[in-house]
Amino acid sequence: MRNSFLSNLPPVAKNLIIINLIIWFASYVLERQGVFDINGAFGLHYWASDKFNPTQLLTYMFLHSTGSFAHVFFNMFALYMFGMVLERFWGSRRFLFYYLFCGVGAGIVQEVFWTVGLHPLSEAFSQAISSASAQPLLPLQTELAKYFQISNLQAATVEQILQLKLAIFNLFNTIGASGAVFGMLLAFGWLFPQQKIYFYFLIPIKARFFVILYGIAELFLGVANFSGDTIAHFAHLGGMLFGLILLLLWRRKRNSDWLQAS
Repeated sequence: MRNSFLSNLPPVAKNLIIINLIIWFASYVLERQGVFDINGAFGLHYWASDKFNPTQLLTYMFLHSTGSFAHVFFNMFALYMFGMVLERFWGSRRFLFYYLFCGVGAGIVQEVFWTVGLHPLSEAFSQAISSASAQPLLPLQTELAKYFQISNLQAATVEQILQLKLAIFNLFNTIGASGAVFGMLLAFGWLFPQQKIYFYFLIPIKARFFVILYGIAELFLGVANFSGDTIAHFAHLGGMLFGLILLLLWRRKRNSDWLQAS
């Protein structure tokens, strides 16, 4: 351990990496054996889903896709690169609070994004259930077809409409430490704006501009909502937003303490 890269890490960043890797491995093994779906149980579900639990706002950030190692690797690589610097600068307690605050904030923003995006569908389901008729859903058949192929929607019973609503809302699930990681990226750019970050390990960009460009890119991708894009771009922006809020609060408190001391 003395000669490993983890031995150079401060305690919180090191333990976060270890925990994430252990959970990813456990998820991979249990899912492949058909024993238990950790990502399905503890990932962040849409609040109107019957699978939602408020604790998922915390647990989801320790989960990663088991489809490949890339998702967890790049998040943990970012945690290694930026978390090490931030923890040494702030101290372990403040760094851990910031990391979790950004992760939870990213989850909250993702819930807001889902709520806004699914509002027309949710309203149509409510009207269909209250009127005991699928008529309000008919104008949204194209939208519904994104999730399920329905042969005879017009003849659906109230029970079938309820089942369809839950089935669709249960599909939404977010996992990953990316929200917390984007919060760390923002903090690094805030605290060390002149430090160079190598984009794709080749192109040196000052941290300040790197964060701005990354934020603009995430906003564009989130708004564009390209077909087949399964990345939670607004959750990434949410991690940045909550990180910015906390940094501003800390700066205000520091300035207030300095004025009182003066």
